[in-house]
Amino acid sequence: MAETVKLVSKIVIDGSIEDVWREITKTDEPQLAMFGAQMHRLTLDSGSPIRMRTPDGKYTSVVGEILEANPPFRFSHTMKFTAYDDPYCRVTYDLREVPGGVEFTLTSEEVPASTKTAKAMTQGGDFICRTLKTIVERGRPSLGTRLLYRVFAVLGPLMTPSRSKTTHWPLETTHG
Repeated sequence: MAETVKLVSKIVIDGSIEDVWREITKTDEPQLAMFGAQMHRLTLDSGSPIRMRTPDGKYTSVVGEILEANPPFRFSHTMKFTAYDDPYCRVTYDLREVPGGVEFTLTSEEVPASTKTAKAMTQGGDFICRTLKTIVERGRPSLGTRLLYRVFAVLGPLMTPSRSKTTHWPLETTHG
């Protein structure tokens, strides 16, 4: 079995647990804390497929399957970046009410060590936490994050591999 790593990012968000839950599970608009991707899923039930797609729906960046949804305290799913050949790992979002707001913990487990997935997730965890905090507390991402997303929108179609086109990752399929 290949070596794996566990990554944990944590932050306290000055907001309600319901607002944080909505931000990480919503499907009606892009999740700006999740790099501007829009979640597509059939249900929140265990076994339901999940896809993170560009707002225009042309590309799918992440695929997986819901493992657990216990609103508004825990959401867990498998995930794989479509651009990489790396195996699936598991992502869990834990929410806990604390003095001053909500303690949000993002745990990534079974992340294949020394892979593109591990590098992306190491950098992404803290970014997601900080951006989620800013969105819940201020209503939108920071200026720097908004500018970064504009660059993604322009360069994304030029840099995203054709294997990540949504036609290759329909919602109805799962990885088993």
